[in-house]
Amino acid sequence: MFGFSEDELQEFHQKVSQNVKKHRQLKNLSQLDLALELGLKNSSFISHAENPNIKTHHYSLEHLYKISKILNTDISLFLK
Repeated sequence: MFGFSEDELQEFHQKVSQNVKKHRQLKNLSQLDLALELGLKNSSFISHAENPNIKTHHYSLEHLYKISKILNTDISLFLK
């Protein structure tokens, strides 16, 4: 069985979150704007997902799909 360290997984989540943040900012969208487009009531989830010190909030594949459509960005850019 292939083993993944907690640090490795956390680094992956952080990379994805920072890439989403970068592309969100390039489109001049606030955390609240993105949250509302996703159907959320406030920006808390986005804020927590973008904060590297909060390790409990991560984007799901569904989130990434929707965000890529909202930002008109190729979803693969979030993984690079």
